[in-house]
Amino acid sequence: MSWLLKSSIGRKFIMALSGCCLVLFLLFHMCMNVVSIISIEAYEAICGFLGTNWYAVLATGGLALLFIVHILYALSLTLKNKKARGNDSYAMSSSLSSVTWTSKNMFVLGVVVLVFLLLHLYDFWFKMMFAELFNLHDIVVLPEEVGGHMAMLFGSPVKVALYFIGIVALWLHLTHGVWSMFQSTGLNGRTWYPRLKCIGNIVATIICLGFLIVPIFFLAKHFLCGAC
Repeated sequence: MSWLLKSSIGRKFIMALSGCCLVLFLLFHMCMNVVSIISIEAYEAICGFLGTNWYAVLATGGLALLFIVHILYALSLTLKNKKARGNDSYAMSSSLSSVTWTSKNMFVLGVVVLVFLLLHLYDFWFKMMFAELFNLHDIVVLPEEVGGHMAMLFGSPVKVALYFIGIVALWLHLTHGVWSMFQSTGLNGRTWYPRLKCIGNIVATIICLGFLIVPIFFLAKHFLCGAC
């Protein structure tokens, strides 16, 4: 099992596996969020069901561990690649001119996504699960209050703009990450390469459109209600 830690292939496999789990979570979370624009009562019911139950706390811990592993392995691969290029980094970048901007800046995009995630965690998880777990009554948002909290939060154009930037960065990260995830398993021939690129673009677009439509919906609702 040491090859998972020491070899480049092993690290890429761990990156792919953790990335796959995170993409599945994003799909679930996106579907859950879309429910809020169909029925806020149903969304609040889902939040109440997840709540601070032991399985929700356990799942949160598991996701945090996956994310940390993904970041650490990404950092390891980035530093290893940079060290391998050494003084020939300019020549290397010139020879790889056909490589997309996204693939060359995956780590930077990952940092932007991380900042966006921290903002999102503060806006929701910290004020919901964390505050309830530690009895922070002054800031806690209960499941039945989530609808009002989202309306207040996404009624701010600045907040929606920040979310838009984060989701665009997530889209760029996923368009490369999803097909790269499959490529790491060996599906990298001429036949599969365009198919995987297409699948990556479709999955990334579905996820990010699902996330983006929610703040836009609440912002539009805010302005329409204000004009009434």
